[in-house]
Amino acid sequence: MRRAGRGIAEAVLRDFEEIGGLPPTARILVLAGKGNNGGDALLAAAELRAFSLRIEVDVVFAFGERTLRPLAQRAWRELLTADALVRTREAGDLADGYELCLDGVFGYQYRAPLPPEAALLLTKVNALPVRLRAAVDLPSGLDAKEAFQADFSYATGSLKAPLLTLPNAGRLRLIDLGFPVVGQSIKDKVLGAEVLAPLRAFRSSQTDKRTFGHLLVIAGSRWYPGAALMAVSAALRSGVGLITAAVPQSFAAVFAARMPEVMWLGLPETPGGDLSQDGIVLLRTAVSRATAVLIGPGIGRSRDTIGLALQFVRGCPVPMVIDADALHSDLIAAGTGARILTPHAGEYERIQGRIPPAAIVVRKGPLSRIEIGTGGPYRLSLYGGPVLARGGSGDLLAGLLAGLLAQTPEDPSGTADRGLVWHGLAADALARKHGQVAVAATQLLDFLGPVLRHS
Repeated sequence: MRRAGRGIAEAVLRDFEEIGGLPPTARILVLAGKGNNGGDALLAAAELRAFSLRIEVDVVFAFGERTLRPLAQRAWRELLTADALVRTREAGDLADGYELCLDGVFGYQYRAPLPPEAALLLTKVNALPVRLRAAVDLPSGLDAKEAFQADFSYATGSLKAPLLTLPNAGRLRLIDLGFPVVGQSIKDKVLGAEVLAPLRAFRSSQTDKRTFGHLLVIAGSRWYPGAALMAVSAALRSGVGLITAAVPQSFAAVFAARMPEVMWLGLPETPGGDLSQDGIVLLRTAVSRATAVLIGPGIGRSRDTIGLALQFVRGCPVPMVIDADALHSDLIAAGTGARILTPHAGEYERIQGRIPPAAIVVRKGPLSRIEIGTGGPYRLSLYGGPVLARGGSGDLLAGLLAGLLAQTPEDPSGTADRGLVWHGLAADALARKHGQVAVAATQLLDFLGPVLRHS
């Protein structure tokens, strides 16, 4: 319980950075039930008091102080310690706002329906102005109408399956307590920062640029030139040795001035500014030198472009990342090479009936997941957040994944893990430094290096 309380407090302080940090004079509201969840919340409040002795803590015992079980009672005594800035409140007295509310009323043992006193308390709290609402383990009430509305759910020790579908769970954080878990935990499916270990190691001194792969990027159109730039920019930060970027001829010289590290290949265009099928010979020559391919960012959906992409994919001899407009039902099923698909929810719905069984599918969303085929074994990334809900973040992910795939073409599954976690960690670092609102997607690139070295 002590480890859980400390872990929750540390996570709260980190997550608060996205909205300016927890003020040293913050007012905190703790909702405590009878058992361990209440104890975890009380100990987290004690840890936050250690962060600043000027923090005020109001505690509401959902079923009365006398109902506390021994461990929760001990946690309450530790928080109290005769401190005037800690006080008990009744649900009916709550009218002011708080910087933080910690919900520890119910845990995994909860069974519907909500007791009337708990329903009234949660309804009251949900209506209060609170800057960050944090559920301990699970939001109390689960999906009931009166259930706690969390911004974050801090899963202590294990991640319970219901958290994946609760709309009121908010963003998920796993507080690892260092012991094995049983039951309905999906902890073993959660990707951690340790997957980045291969990228943190020293590179051999006996290498050159060819050692780290050659990526071919096929991207861009007159309507979406920025997608190509963003995907290639992210690939440049991936550690790949060489990049050839095939884009519409009219943009090649401009892009080369912008990123001279890349070999820019101008492809024939249609009158509308899309990639023409006449470019297939150039692409087949270019791919003969590549170790991986990215196709899709910003290419559009014209008949010519999809025809070009289909011809290319059918004969592509190296692994591919297929993104954006290339996520076409005929195209993703063409050819036999390994592939990573990167659909958001709408794209996934469009293609799921044609996804090859062995394809690695990176399903982007509030809770991103990696699947094998359709509905196969999966892994989860808890990193990232609303800061990624802006144009361009998907292009950056595609470029990062493709750059990593070019370095380890034999391991598309591990590539997907590393790329998704790296992208998410950089997004978290961006939000903690600059907030969720006044940022551009490309600022994420500046955090790829720091999180690789320090997270």
